Amino acid sequence: MRRSDREVVDAGKIDAILGEADACHLALVDGGAPYAVTLNYGFERVAGGSLVLYFHCAREGRKLDAIRKDPRAAFVIDAAHELVRGETGCDWGMKYRSVAGSGVVSFVRDDAEKRHGLDLLMEHYSGTRGFAYDDRVFAVTEVLRLDVESLTGKEKA
Repeated sequence: MRRSDREVVDAGKIDAILGEADACHLALVDGGAPYAVTLNYGFERVAGGSLVLYFHCAREGRKLDAIRKDPRAAFVIDAAHELVRGETGCDWGMKYRSVAGSGVVSFVRDDAEKRHGLDLLMEHYSGTRGFAYDDRVFAVTEVLRLDVESLTGKEKA
């Protein structure tokens, strides 16, 4: 990272950014061209401190076709945007906190893990767990898992 003074390396601070943000910008490759999509997400740390992101979506669409062809993905999650005004144009800027990384996306096929991923999504946005899921909707909901392989955090306060 060029601006090491803005780098966030503490896992707790990275998780705090993930907790306060509300959207993940997922970048994929579709037919040799870049393709980005914004998704709701849930997250957790697994054994060894690795980060896993979960997403939900319909069972068909461009994003899923792209993942089937190439499961590699990059992502950006950002929060705490605040405009900083200045006297000249060069004095203006933005405060922000962000997490960016890459990894491999997989389709969750195990119903228990699928419910777990949905629980993490619901907890992220509602602050609670223990939701019931309509069996009909559950059956047609795709849950994706992104196992993060590289990760950086950045903050401009």
